[in-house]
This record gives sequence, C-alpha cells and structure tokens, in this order.
Amino acid sequence: MSPVFDCRDETQVLPGMRQARQAIGRGDLIVLPTDTVYGVAADAFSAAAVTKLLAAKGRGRQSPPPVLVAGIATMRALVAEVPEPVERLVEAFWPGGLTIVLPAQPSLSWDLGETRGTVAVRMPADRFALELLEECGPLAVSSANLTKMNAAVTIDDAIRMLGDSVSVYLDGGPAATGVASTIVDATTLVGSDPAPVRVLREGAVSREALPDVLGDLLEPDP
Repeated sequence: MSPVFDCRDETQVLPGMRQARQAIGRGDLIVLPTDTVYGVAADAFSAAAVTKLLAAKGRGRQSPPPVLVAGIATMRALVAEVPEPVERLVEAFWPGGLTIVLPAQPSLSWDLGETRGTVAVRMPADRFALELLEECGPLAVSSANLTKMNAAVTIDDAIRMLGDSVSVYLDGGPAATGVASTIVDATTLVGSDPAPVRVLREGAVSREALPDVLGDLLEPDP
C-alpha cells in the first residue's frame, strides 16, 4: 500500500511533501489536493511519467493532461504567446478553477500526448499544490480517477480508483469545491485573425463570470 500523508496534521506535512518531491523526481505518480478535485500528478517533462499517468487513468495519448503551474511567469515559459485578454483572465481567476488552452512553446522538450501543439495550463489555489509546483516545476495533472468515473473529491476516492499505481498520496481533506476546473480555448486569440474564446468545459468558474472579463471576445452560447 502506498503511503498516505494527512496534510491537515502539521507533523505529517514535511515528510509527506518530501516523499512527494522524491516520487516526482523518480518519475513516479503522486496524488495531491487542489482547489477543485484531487489530482494525479507527474513530472510534465518526463514522457515516461506522463505515460504512467495516462495508463493509471486508463486514458490514451489522445487525452493529454493539463499542466499546473505556480504562476504566470511559469505559464509564459510554457506557451508561445499570452494575448492581452488571457492576461485579464489570469488576473481575474488565478489562482483558481480556470484552465486556459494556448499554443505551446515550440522549443520545449516534452511529450504530453497528442496535444496538436497546445498546452492547457492552470494555477491552483491550494497551499500544498503550489508548494510542490514551486519546488518541482510544472506538473502534468489530471483528475485522480479512472476514465469515465467521477473525479475524486476525497483521498479515499483516489485510493480506491488508483491504488498502487500512485507512489504517494497527500490528503488535504474533502476537496474545496468538488467541481473540476472550467476549460477555455484561447488559441483562437493567437494569430493575425483572432476569434472568440470557446468554453470547452464549464466547471468551477461559471460561464456567466467570463463576459465580465472577455466581453464580446467570448463565443456566444451554442
């Protein structure tokens, strides 16, 4: 059985975070709390670790994981361009439950799957997730569940579904919202002929909150 550390107990935080960092460094998987649902995480720059992540969830390369970052400075290093409307989205909703898809920086040596040259990035509003991101760098993180199963909102949910495919479990208590992040496609803003941002998945950030930031740059409801 993989170790579980209760991060609500300060005596378990340091050993838990240390083992989580070591696992990421070895190319293994960890489960960590975020501000939305529990996530299963791997080193974003290790193709083997990302392959483990997809296999643990029962997903193929056609479903690449998003990447969690510690802030906009890291985001700038991962994407080809940050259009001004995306700056507004980040200011309004980060850290928080908004994932933004942008063209990936072409010079990066990574393999997240069949991304078609894009990357989905998010800065979570969770103390432990942010600490790991500061220390380990960007992490490929997907919801800690088997494909087609509900996202894990407690550590027990994650353990039941992922078991020993994960090396270290960090327990932060019940998920803050229990709702996955909203995903928007902002690749439409890049290039000489920008088009409105599309909502790919509505979640923790309501669609109604987006027009206040994007105005008519948000694609109308279908």
